[in-house]
Amino acid sequence: MSRNRRLILASPGEVWSLLSDGHRYGEWVTGTQEVLAADPHWPAVGARLQVRVGVGPLVLDDTCVVRISEPESRLELEAKAGPFGAARIAMRLIPWGEHTLFILDWHPLRGPGTRMHGLPVDYAVAVRNGMMLTKLARIAVGEHGRNV
Repeated sequence: MSRNRRLILASPGEVWSLLSDGHRYGEWVTGTQEVLAADPHWPAVGARLQVRVGVGPLVLDDTCVVRISEPESRLELEAKAGPFGAARIAMRLIPWGEHTLFILDWHPLRGPGTRMHGLPVDYAVAVRNGMMLTKLARIAVGEHGRNV
């Protein structure tokens, strides 16, 4: 399991507006090459997001399904990556004054990741997720005041 935290200098509503636009995931989710499709009711429970992930020519189509959605507070996804199994991605948005404390938990659910997770894999995931939160924070701060 990997847990990352980041104080984002934007309100939970502003951060949620980014999470609510499935077509923007490629802007901040590290490794996403392209958003292939987003259900129009994203991020309602059961909505799906189809993305192409990878590095260079090594790509894989991935599907994320919303399992829990509490606007401006909590979003939990199940990411399914074919033969690599599935992972739980839990995002919590906690009001911190005028800002947002963003907590991201990643945990393998099925597949090889359940056997491989431990210090080396969890460290690599934590680094990736840290990069992701840095991108998300940069976008949210850049748009601060425009969405709410």
